[in-house]
Amino acid sequence: MNTPEALPPQLSESAYDRRRLRQWLTGGARAEGVSRRTLLRLLAVAGAAAGTSAAFGPPAAAATAPGIVKPLPDSWFTVRGTNAESRFASFAETGYHTPNERFFVRNHTSTPVLDADDWVLTVRGDGLTHDRSVEFTLDDLRRLPAVTRTAFVECAGNGRSFFTTQQGQTVSGTAWTLGAVGTARWRGVRLADVLRRAGLGRHAVDVMPRGLDADYVTADGANLGRVRRPLPLAKALDDVLLAYEMNGEPLPYDHGYPVRVLVPSWIGVSSVKWVGDIEVSAQPLYSPWNTDFYRLFGDAHPVEGSAPLTRQTVKSAWEVEWGAQVAAGTAHRLTGRSWSGAAGVVRVDVSTDGGGTWRPARLHDAPRRAGWVRWSADWLPRTPGSYTLLARATDGAGHTQPDTTVHNTQGYLFDAVVRHPVTVT
Repeated sequence: MNTPEALPPQLSESAYDRRRLRQWLTGGARAEGVSRRTLLRLLAVAGAAAGTSAAFGPPAAAATAPGIVKPLPDSWFTVRGTNAESRFASFAETGYHTPNERFFVRNHTSTPVLDADDWVLTVRGDGLTHDRSVEFTLDDLRRLPAVTRTAFVECAGNGRSFFTTQQGQTVSGTAWTLGAVGTARWRGVRLADVLRRAGLGRHAVDVMPRGLDADYVTADGANLGRVRRPLPLAKALDDVLLAYEMNGEPLPYDHGYPVRVLVPSWIGVSSVKWVGDIEVSAQPLYSPWNTDFYRLFGDAHPVEGSAPLTRQTVKSAWEVEWGAQVAAGTAHRLTGRSWSGAAGVVRVDVSTDGGGTWRPARLHDAPRRAGWVRWSADWLPRTPGSYTLLARATDGAGHTQPDTTVHNTQGYLFDAVVRHPVTVT
């Protein structure tokens, strides 16, 4: 007869349950025949029994989106498979920074519920000055100089659905509108400081963070392993953070707890969540996330595909419900936000008549690298009918949103002016 594992004196039964469930979720324990969703619900119960804070304990509402921990109220989110898109109109109620509870979720698999006390970051590879790996705990990172950066994180497929609805083109992937983006105040340590502390060698060229979420298995059954994507050393040493706080709080589970990578201005997959190890290489590195995915394929691109995607494009979105009804003969203050990965947005022009006439919007924020600007425009519609709102941003590097985006088969980097319908009654 097997003897049950003894409980350490400092662990209550509920704490033991939470630890075991976390170990299963990260592949450290077996639970044959039990689904991840069921275990997440069990973990929510265990967290409630132990008085776990609602900010970090998986709520029962997670069942509405398999693999996502935080609640996803319909007024804030549209659930898209394993992902949750923020309703952009709801940002009108918020300030410059997107509240953690409203930040979009992009998961390849499911959110792992990790224990910070057990978390270790391993830095390894032939780009170091020695042949051994170096480990950092969360306390080790906190002892390094802390840095705070405000930056948006945006999925490369944000706006993908408009290839089809506006341009009549077929693309693959999650049908995001414009809510796969959010801006937060991130705090952590410079990746450069960690790499140098680990023994960065002079022959290093690439750095590849890898997450601790489950292996990603494609629809046809190919196991691609854990999400990982290389960064050139120059970017890794520039402005990249290993972030452990988001808007003044520990990272929520869905956003990378306990530590994630933050790569300002670059496509979201570069900002690997739940980072567990970093390979430092003396030769270029590749993964499915910079070969099969996150490159441009299609008739307008090279047969072998474009170079791997890096910086985000320029975009604008109205903080107005899609298809909203507004009253004729009444003055309305319409608001929105614009952003770009190349430089801060310096101008936004708007049209309320489908592009017949344009006028500048009022900007409420100074241009900020890796950030967005909020803007507003007054509108007095006099005649009932169907109208189309347009917003067109220009950034400090001279990029202006085009009327159409060049097609690519996976629907990345949609940057065209979006045609936003409203009805005047």
